[in-house]
Amino acid sequence: MNIQTPDAKDPKPSDSYVQSFARGLEVIRSFSAATPQQTLSEVAARAGLTRAGARRILLTLQTLGYVETDGKLFRLSPRILDLGFAYLSSLPIWNLAEPVMEDLVEEVRESSSAAVLDGLDIVYVLRVPTHKIMRTNLGVGSRLPAPWTSMGRVLLAGLPDEELEARLAQHPLERFTAHTTTELPALLSRIREARQQGWCLVNQELEEGLISIAAPLADRTGRTVAALNISGQANRTSAAMMQESLLPALLRAAKTISRMMGAPRGRGE
Repeated sequence: MNIQTPDAKDPKPSDSYVQSFARGLEVIRSFSAATPQQTLSEVAARAGLTRAGARRILLTLQTLGYVETDGKLFRLSPRILDLGFAYLSSLPIWNLAEPVMEDLVEEVRESSSAAVLDGLDIVYVLRVPTHKIMRTNLGVGSRLPAPWTSMGRVLLAGLPDEELEARLAQHPLERFTAHTTTELPALLSRIREARQQGWCLVNQELEEGLISIAAPLADRTGRTVAALNISGQANRTSAAMMQESLLPALLRAAKTISRMMGAPRGRGE
């Protein structure tokens, strides 16, 4: 999460920038799975605001029903989901994609997800899990770093080279596991490989034991707008098995969803 500090460069209020609204969003974003409840001081610190400023925003959000408090701790209310679902409901394709993904999960017996690109993160917009227990706790709205996920690399592959290189240059290449690609040339090569072959497999680069394979979802202009994946556990599903046994089903599902979005033939396959 990119939380601003009081010393950070903040755009000046103008006809095209409402500073108070931007600060309200920072307050909302200060809550997370790691910080579901916060004191006023904690919210102010994480949002880069004074206590007085954070208090005004929290009380406004409480009046609107987006925040609840017991007098000491603040937490987001279920109404906050309306903001995310407004985005999802504006994309009726997900209503059409879900049955396709359910059929895919039934066929391959592994979880499937769809995600979009936001900066250098992927954001989950749809997930159909299996009943198998996995360590990864993901749901709609979850974020993961794009460079080290199969869906992220597929989505990054849809960017022009100049934009791709500019985005990656601004992102620290972290090491999450012993398998993580941390050299920029190697990372660019793998993303371009995903572009060339039309799919991407990532083996335990973000989390030990987690393996996934993804394909792009294209719109009517042929542009990659989302990604579809199958994820599993490396101790049960090897990279070779995933590519040989699961990739054909994934590509068929991606092709079906892309055609629902009006993609030209040859995309999403």
